[in-house]
Amino acid sequence: MKLVVVSAGLSVPSSTRLLGDRLAAAVVGRVPAAAPAEALAEGPVAVEVVELRDLAVEIAHNLTTGFPGPALRAALDAVASADGLVVVTPVFSASYSGLFKSFFDVLDRDALGGKPVLIAATGGSARHSLVLEHALRPLFAYLRAVVVPTGVYAASEDWGAEGLAERIERAAGELAGLMSGLAGRRTVSTVPSATPVPPTLSVPSVASVASEVASSGGGRESAAGLVPAAAPSAGVGRVRAGAFEVVPFEQQLAALRPE
Repeated sequence: MKLVVVSAGLSVPSSTRLLGDRLAAAVVGRVPAAAPAEALAEGPVAVEVVELRDLAVEIAHNLTTGFPGPALRAALDAVASADGLVVVTPVFSASYSGLFKSFFDVLDRDALGGKPVLIAATGGSARHSLVLEHALRPLFAYLRAVVVPTGVYAASEDWGAEGLAERIERAAGELAGLMSGLAGRRTVSTVPSATPVPPTLSVPSVASVASEVASSGGGRESAAGLVPAAAPSAGVGRVRAGAFEVVPFEQQLAALRPE
């Protein structure tokens, strides 16, 4: 399985990148416990980090020209092929950063459909913690991603304090469960299964029906098909052959006429 971390931090070192690394490590530690053995057959979880700071110029060029550069193209392909995403942004003006939004603006609109995503953000004050619910979650819901219930916000005072580690572990467990479930479903879908053969209904041929009717004296066989015998009286003329009943055309037509 493949986990991709998208970090929109601008400084080096960055608290945004630090939060992304901690979340990724927690997810990797949780996946083996949540994943079926078949899902881990290809090896442990591979983690790839996309630093948007290094792609800022190519993102701007893509917005103006419509063509991604090679580094941006590789990052977009990594996100599209991931089994799960951890996305982390700093808070600018009570929302996600412009660089963060611009990256997902140039991403194919169907790339995140059904993909598990863990949202996270960093800021200087706990007052911005609702950015997860009023900005990040609606964005990825619009992109049709599956956003885990627990988002992680880390203010400056949260580093080293109680509570952040528990939120990281809870969110990581939710993402690991979704990734493992989807990987296990794909593994099962690749196993060939026996295709049930629907029962067939044995229908006698016209020749066999005609032969049976002719042998019973109910009609004769000609090149045009079955010719029913003349009806001995009005309303009589139907010939039963096995499970089938041959109704003369005149009677069928009469039944359709209004009284």
